[in-house]
Amino acid sequence: MTIPLVAAALVATAVGALCWSLLSVDRREARAVRRNLGRGIEAVAGQESESGLLVALERLARRLTPESYVRRLDRLLALAGRPSSLPLGRLLAAKPALGGLGAVVGGLLLSVGSDPIMRLVALFCVGLGYMLPDLLLLSRGMERQTTIQQDLPNTLDQLLISVEAGLGFEAALSRASTTGKGPLSEELTRTLQDMQVGRSRREAYLGLAERTTAPEVRSFVQAVVQADAYGIAISRVLRVQAKAMRVRRRQRAEQQAMKLPVKVLFPLLLFIFPTLFIAILGPAVINTIATFSGR
Repeated sequence: MTIPLVAAALVATAVGALCWSLLSVDRREARAVRRNLGRGIEAVAGQESESGLLVALERLARRLTPESYVRRLDRLLALAGRPSSLPLGRLLAAKPALGGLGAVVGGLLLSVGSDPIMRLVALFCVGLGYMLPDLLLLSRGMERQTTIQQDLPNTLDQLLISVEAGLGFEAALSRASTTGKGPLSEELTRTLQDMQVGRSRREAYLGLAERTTAPEVRSFVQAVVQADAYGIAISRVLRVQAKAMRVRRRQRAEQQAMKLPVKVLFPLLLFIFPTLFIAILGPAVINTIATFSGR
């Protein structure tokens, strides 16, 4: 009599647990999970179809482009921060497409007129279309390197404060990369990630110097590598580097201020002075003409 009661109790417990698990499931969360998974599958399928269309152009571009030029494009991408929307393969595929678009525009111009000037303009359209990604990357890279150069003194001050407060250098780098914004914090984050995946500190720091053209960053990296190699206190190195970077920033500001009169000279001569001459001398010239004409 006891065994059937225990079996019935176990079956009732199992059935109750099953009913409770079915009734207590959050249906909205499950639907959200399925929707997100479906969205990921659709995105992957869209990327596969898109990559299928770009593979032919990428292969053609790799065959036509010399290896040294591919390395130059990769260097420009590194200086520009390697934007996720423009990887190297897509860049190589976009160059012949834009060159073909420039050829179409040049053909339309030649259909209007075939004189030598129009031929030169057509050739210029083809070259501009092919070199347009390079120009955009170069411009973005220059802006990014200028921003890194401007943000470096403040970042060094933050590193110095963190190290003197008791943090290690890598912890100070992590704090500066998480609290800061801009390309310099992104580069510091990548440097820390390089060390986390197994690269030595020297290689990670030298990689940071290779990804930028700012001489201040190269000087800072060289000082940190030497301090790490010879066992010099990093706080002393940071203090010297921060002071030097502040001096260089002030010198750059003074240099830009000295260049300002030369930059303003040509707009003054071309736009402001002619307007002033017309406003001041215009009535006198009109009166002189009226006087000599006898009116």
